[in-house]
Amino acid sequence: MSYQKPRTQHDYKDLFWSLLPLVLICLVIAGIASQCTFSAKGPTQGQIPNFDAKAALSDDARTLSFPVRLPALPDTGPDKWTPNSGSHDTIVGAGGGAVSTVGFISPQGTYMQLTQTNATEDALAKKVMGNQYASGTEQVGDRKWVVYGDPGSEPAWITDFGDVRVLIKGAGNHAIFTTLATAVGNAQPLPKKAQQ
Repeated sequence: MSYQKPRTQHDYKDLFWSLLPLVLICLVIAGIASQCTFSAKGPTQGQIPNFDAKAALSDDARTLSFPVRLPALPDTGPDKWTPNSGSHDTIVGAGGGAVSTVGFISPQGTYMQLTQTNATEDALAKKVMGNQYASGTEQVGDRKWVVYGDPGSEPAWITDFGDVRVLIKGAGNHAIFTTLATAVGNAQPLPKKAQQ
């Protein structure tokens, strides 16, 4: 005579007790492999990659045909902006041009992108924001920034210096955007030739 319950009488308690040994085995294996950690305060920020934005943008200023600016952002203390990445691209098609991008981690821990290009505003907005349209403007100092983005998405601000368009984009709040926009507006173009 069998002491097992018929299958029709099994419930969630039986399923729980069946899966418990499997879950414990998985946790032991993950612990041995050091792939799991526990932090009672939630996730912690990892190491930010080291990127020399000044050297990268100085090199871009020498090699690209348009003026390139290096915004003066705090690099120490609680208001520190940490450059973490950089890239080059080309916008092809009508109104296209060369693109220089540098990424920063803001004091809030959010990623902010600074893009400079000789492409038109329309071409730049389409490349970075896809089909999102201008939704307003922001006045920062004496410079007007056109705001692109849909509610719930990361916005982008674009301004026109005449010979170059500058875009800032990221997950920062309004104060972070304003800080970066102010720094860009105050920055002078970097020299085209290496200083001796």
